[in-house]
Amino acid sequence: MNLPADVSKIINTLESNGHEAYAVGGCVRDCILGKIPHDWDITTSALPEQVKSLFDRTFDTGIEHGTVTVLLHGEGYEVTTYRVDGKYEDGRHPKEVTFTASLEEDLKRRDFTINAMAYNDRTGVIDDFGGMEDLEQKIIRAVGDPEQRFTEDALRMLRALRFSAQLNFTIDPDTYQAIRKLAPNLSHVSKERIQTELTKLLMSDHPDHIALVSASDLAPYIAAHFDEAFDVPSELAAPSPYIRQWMPDGLPGEKYLRWGTFLRGVPADAGRILRELRMDNDTIKKAKIIAALFQEDLPENMYEIRKILSVIGYEAYGAFLDAVECLCRDVFGEESAFRVEKIHTVRKHIQAIREAGDCISLKELAVKGQDLIEAGIPKGPAVGEMLHRLLEDVLRVPSHNTREILMAIARP
Repeated sequence: MNLPADVSKIINTLESNGHEAYAVGGCVRDCILGKIPHDWDITTSALPEQVKSLFDRTFDTGIEHGTVTVLLHGEGYEVTTYRVDGKYEDGRHPKEVTFTASLEEDLKRRDFTINAMAYNDRTGVIDDFGGMEDLEQKIIRAVGDPEQRFTEDALRMLRALRFSAQLNFTIDPDTYQAIRKLAPNLSHVSKERIQTELTKLLMSDHPDHIALVSASDLAPYIAAHFDEAFDVPSELAAPSPYIRQWMPDGLPGEKYLRWGTFLRGVPADAGRILRELRMDNDTIKKAKIIAALFQEDLPENMYEIRKILSVIGYEAYGAFLDAVECLCRDVFGEESAFRVEKIHTVRKHIQAIREAGDCISLKELAVKGQDLIEAGIPKGPAVGEMLHRLLEDVLRVPSHNTREILMAIARP
């Protein structure tokens, strides 16, 4: 395992001053899997004040929990003292932590075996809980008693599903059954944290694992009507098979497209669900449109296509068509050839619209609001109403997008 130079420097500095230090958690897991870690976390026997005394530039990230960020060459590395978590009173955070001199005790409190390994160049991989074997077997398994792990922090239940999607691993049966038993505890978790985990799952290479959210009985505790987005039998009690038609392989990677495709079964509730999950406004707007488009037949003529493009734009509609084609391939069987040909026809029309430079938005109209005001239309809502009326006319007849024609239509 090749540690980055800065990580090695931090570990060597701590060790040369009489402390233990290791890279720990997800970075070790990713290296073993042959992936490049996004972040490097370091665990140490040194107390926070001792860590701070050994490096020129540090700041307190979560010093009450033993974490200090060390800055080297413009990058921040979290260095956390070995600790034992106290009682979890809110289903998410320990009331207090106790520092310990034992690496094993620190690793024991972590969520899954594959995240409970440590490494340095002197000792190699420290794996007290079978993480290496679980990586080889492609299994997500809680460290120790899964019910205890999920009672401590209910978000770990969703993290198990997310890791299963990102790594394409199955979930250990005991771990899975603990999730089903403790599913109501998810109500202790903030909507923002839930949304973050679900988004990572949907954005993974295996978004079909979203079916596990329903199969594990977590769906009712995510958002109102969220469980209605699934067609997974509630009695499904094992991590497989996944219901592939819900999120097919090959979907474009835009966040709004993944969410809109997933919520296509509940288009009327898509916006409300995403707002409850504290999603950003741009994703909510586009995902709502995507979910609704799945309820409509593909457009039959150029006007209908321009109308859709005026609402969602070229990029998002192209991504939607890609999603429909993915579903055709995975779901419709013998009908797929007919459906795919229809998609290709729509794409040809879109290309023709683009090449012709047809107006599909208010900003592309040959007249602006000030032109209408100067022509005698009073300031206020009437101007906006007229601009939309003119756009509707141009969507039907693109050649009308000239100042002369539009002003003739607009003049009182």
